[in-house]
Amino acid sequence: MADINECEPPNQSLYPCKGNCRNTVGSYTCSCSSGFRSDDPKSIPCVQADPNKALKVALGTSAGVVFLMVCMFALRAEYQKRKLVKEKERFFDQNGGQILYHQIMSKQVDTLMIFTQEDLKKATNDFDESREVGRGGHGTVYKGVLKDGRVIAVKRSKIMNVAETDEFVQEIIILSQTNHRNVVRLLGCCLEVEVPILVYEFIPNGTLFEFIHRNRGTPPPSLDTRLRVAQESAEALAYLHLSMNRPIVHGDVKSMNILLDENYMAKVTDFGASRTLPKNEVQFMTLVQGTLGYLDPEYLQERQLTEKSDVYSFGIVLLELITGKTAIYHDGPKEGKSLASSFLLAMKEESLDGILDASILSAGMETLLREVAELARMCLSTRGEERPSMTQVADKLKALRSTWREKLLLTHGETDRLVSSPAALAFHDPPSSIMFSTGPRMSGIGIETPR
Repeated sequence: MADINECEPPNQSLYPCKGNCRNTVGSYTCSCSSGFRSDDPKSIPCVQADPNKALKVALGTSAGVVFLMVCMFALRAEYQKRKLVKEKERFFDQNGGQILYHQIMSKQVDTLMIFTQEDLKKATNDFDESREVGRGGHGTVYKGVLKDGRVIAVKRSKIMNVAETDEFVQEIIILSQTNHRNVVRLLGCCLEVEVPILVYEFIPNGTLFEFIHRNRGTPPPSLDTRLRVAQESAEALAYLHLSMNRPIVHGDVKSMNILLDENYMAKVTDFGASRTLPKNEVQFMTLVQGTLGYLDPEYLQERQLTEKSDVYSFGIVLLELITGKTAIYHDGPKEGKSLASSFLLAMKEESLDGILDASILSAGMETLLREVAELARMCLSTRGEERPSMTQVADKLKALRSTWREKLLLTHGETDRLVSSPAALAFHDPPSSIMFSTGPRMSGIGIETPR
């Protein structure tokens, strides 16, 4: 059969084409010319094509992909946000937040603030390194400023060993209600993090260790100032030991854990090794905590922590104040010496002047220095029962300062680098008992030593 040309008359009426018709064997094709388009050229006329169509299609596809990705990121962000909220809630509950919150609401605690993580990030510029004022084995301390302008110390701990939630909460309550001018005040905490962050009052003038041992370029502190700081520190420890229900044993008394405020008043800090003890009982410790050179030898041998363990450590601090030497000191190229051993040997050989700080040796002060040295020797007795209590130590220091007041003030004058203030020159009243109930044992959450 002969091929029919569908594109020529009269066949056009039978084989319609609104565009370019091309005959093929047994059939035909119909298409639009270049630059024109039609969804079906056989029935719909060709029209001029949109030159930007491809671009529009590409842009539309891209916009769709971007929108889809934005939706996915938004959903992921929302998921992460909800996950973070749930995590914070879990940490808050885990750290006893609900218990603490209910106690605050029931007015059992009215001095403690619960901070959010965001509050403390803003206060410390997101825990910026430039805000660090102390770093130790348990964590880092940052200087922060709250919205109301108050300056705070933010303790961000690395680890915390808390056996039970209510014990940690009770500890926070104890610290928040510990109200003594020579104990660093706990202002609040943040519980919505894995390890609780503690917030303390900020103490500006560093540690007693720095005050004694790093006063290069300035006159050393006078004997009066040293005895005042010793008295204030002793009163703080006596206050803790005189808790009505359970004594609070500090557990790591040392010059690095005594801070000095704007008036150079002593502030005992770092309760990381502290424990609360039942009255007239001891605490058996499986792990000894403390600092080499300050540790009570009886505590080391017997693993028994008592108030007298603090007395021994305070005796070392008292030695630092009157000798100007560190707990483990170096005398020439030889290996480190124990200050306690060197002091006791000097006492035995009646060569006390050879170990005392030359800057406090002055005519007429020999008797006072011997009495202070004798008090230190009593604190360093190998048997805890032979040591005085911290109350007796504080009272003795107060009595010595009162008896020798005139001579101390005469030597205080030009040799002391402190600006005398009522706080610095005051003779304090005897420490009073803690007027609140104490809870279970302390856990490691104290401030680390500022640098």
